Amino acid sequence: MKVRYDAAKDVLTVIFRDVPVQESDENKPGVILDYDRDGNLVSVEVLDASKRVEDPTTVTLAMQ
Repeated sequence: MKVRYDAAKDVLTVIFRDVPVQESDENKPGVILDYDRDGNLVSVEVLDASKRVEDPTTVTLAMQ
């Protein structure tokens, strides 16, 4: 899994699988879900991330 934050565009992207995106769906305003050709979730993009998440420049890994 990869997490990227583009400060210039204010977009936070969480990539679950590094495969081509076949379809994108903006299910909620400002949240884009990307899917592969089989309909599996590939990534999530959060637009205007600095307004939607606490700190888009910090990632905390939590494992159980």
